[in-house]
Amino acid sequence: TRAAAAVPPPPGSENWSESTRAVHNGERGGRPRVSDSLTTPVCMTSTYWFQDSSELIDYQEGNYGSFEYGRYGNPTTKACEEKIRLLEEGEDCLLSASGMNSAICMLLALVPANGHIVTTTDCYRRTRQFVQTFMPKMGVSCTVLDPSDYDGLEKALNEHDCSLYFSESPTNPYLRCVDIERIAKLCKPKGCLVCVDGTFATPVNLKPLKHGADLVIHSASKYFGGHNDVLAGAIVGDKETVAKVRQFHNILGGVLDPHAAYLVMRGVKTLQLRVERHNDNAMKLATRLESHPMIETVHYPGLPSHPDHEVAKKYMKGFGGVVSFEVKGDLWATAKFIDNCKLPYIAPSLGGVESLIEQPTVVSYWDQGAEKRAE
Repeated sequence: TRAAAAVPPPPGSENWSESTRAVHNGERGGRPRVSDSLTTPVCMTSTYWFQDSSELIDYQEGNYGSFEYGRYGNPTTKACEEKIRLLEEGEDCLLSASGMNSAICMLLALVPANGHIVTTTDCYRRTRQFVQTFMPKMGVSCTVLDPSDYDGLEKALNEHDCSLYFSESPTNPYLRCVDIERIAKLCKPKGCLVCVDGTFATPVNLKPLKHGADLVIHSASKYFGGHNDVLAGAIVGDKETVAKVRQFHNILGGVLDPHAAYLVMRGVKTLQLRVERHNDNAMKLATRLESHPMIETVHYPGLPSHPDHEVAKKYMKGFGGVVSFEVKGDLWATAKFIDNCKLPYIAPSLGGVESLIEQPTVVSYWDQGAEKRAE
């Protein structure tokens, strides 16, 4: 049988005051063994200590595996990063405090002043808001294209020194899907990085890196966490590119709390099972909605009627758990429809075990005023 070894008191501790002993005893003389814990422990520390200056120098020179400060890494977070990296089949992964933090760190780290970005018309509002309102302060310009406008992409690449192509796939909220291989073939000769936001797909359904993308990012708050109880973001890609983002992230902050990393890691363990059920349920719901007389249009890439159905079939194993649809009638008719739904919660977000329903006009764009919303 194995018995946990008692942690001896530190040498000289018999001369310490009671307050000093309360701080150091049980830890300073040696830490309890945790490597045989079945689950990865939550490492709640803001900093890391070294036995002596020689050990610190070894760390600085890359010869001693540890961390220096909580903003630069954490053992719990590292274990979660490794799990997500392997799912996406990338070389490195960086977790951060939210999906938006991952996106903003990526943009600021990889797009130089006076650079040019190509992105798509259908995009999460806050991402587009950052690209179109903040990035111009750095002299960064932007070409916004329909997700299927590959001629427009080629034109933008020829007319601008493009630093980055960025698109969700599927997009939010119309679930447009982009031809990643085609995009990569256009961008790579021009030295333009390709980043795909795979939040709506998850690596269960789509692995963008296998098809030529340089980076894939996620709001890990969604399917990865899976229980609507954590905020987190992830970025995966080759070591060199992720290292550039990590270097900027170390400056900016936006560090993921270790307990949040534990929750994401726990959620990822059931990702395959949950996403497969999401896929099945969403497909059934989309099919039934499409035949309903109160529904004008259903946007779901698994349906043959979706404009990117063939692209989705080419790249995706399943089509995800989000279904977008348009009710016949105005904003208030749609609100009445939503209010009469019995099971879903009226709430933003996606990817959790609860069913959610929202009207983007109200949830995301109400502050824009009636004229802007009509656009």
